[in-house]
Amino acid sequence: MKIITTIFIAFLTIQAFCQTKDAVKADKAKPFVLGVTDEINSNELGEKRVLNIYLPEGYNKKDTVSYPVTYLLDGSADEDFIHVVGLYQFNSFEWINRVPKSIVVGIATVDRKRDYTYPTTIDADKKRYPTAGHSDKFIAFIEKELQPFIEKKYKANSNKTIIGQSLGGLLATEILLKKPTLFGKYIIVSPSIWWDNGSLLTQSSPMLLSAFSQKIAIYIGVGKEGLTPTQVSRVMEVDANLLAEKIKKTQSKTVTVYFDYLPAEDHATISHQAIFNALRLIYPGDKH
Repeated sequence: MKIITTIFIAFLTIQAFCQTKDAVKADKAKPFVLGVTDEINSNELGEKRVLNIYLPEGYNKKDTVSYPVTYLLDGSADEDFIHVVGLYQFNSFEWINRVPKSIVVGIATVDRKRDYTYPTTIDADKKRYPTAGHSDKFIAFIEKELQPFIEKKYKANSNKTIIGQSLGGLLATEILLKKPTLFGKYIIVSPSIWWDNGSLLTQSSPMLLSAFSQKIAIYIGVGKEGLTPTQVSRVMEVDANLLAEKIKKTQSKTVTVYFDYLPAEDHATISHQAIFNALRLIYPGDKH
């Protein structure tokens, strides 16, 4: 009886092994590749930064075609990179043709408070966010290192967009008001203009925008945000609207600003819908 049992178990083991082997042979699954991961050594930041990069369908480094580039803040794989790439792919389908095929550069996050904020005069925030206040270095990184790196290594043209939400929106706003020609399109979502009690709006005059001949398209989207994280009296919807109004008052003939209020969305849910709306608004008739 023991011999029969042993033979039976051996038979089942062999059969299971053969089934597993056949299943492996039959499995033709392959990885679904969304983009590439690259790295850049930054002297401005004193560290290595990870870049997640989406290359559009048909991209070929050997041909003569070049592409617009969108720089995405909070561009880690577990942040906004995947869903934003999906928006660009969808809107660039031939039967939609709302957005040109584009390269998307997701800048992986290291320290948002450090990179996206300028120095604050609020003592409580200095204690709460001890690494904050170095946006000047991050802006220098974008201008002097990242953009040249992408333009040298990838088939990029001069059409550049930046996307930032929350503190990323604060940084995008700071670039817009201090170095507006770094990008031709700004997608600013729920910007944390409350930082340093909204001093960015008074420190940096939007009137600078009226002095440039370069066309700049600006989208500012905000949801039902409520009070700021520090619970001071500033309301994020009001600040975003104030930013849009200040830019409009420049009466610049080359600057177009779109203000988009999305009351059905909050600070956590707004980014996808706002970016979708932004692509519809800032590209009409712009077929490149």
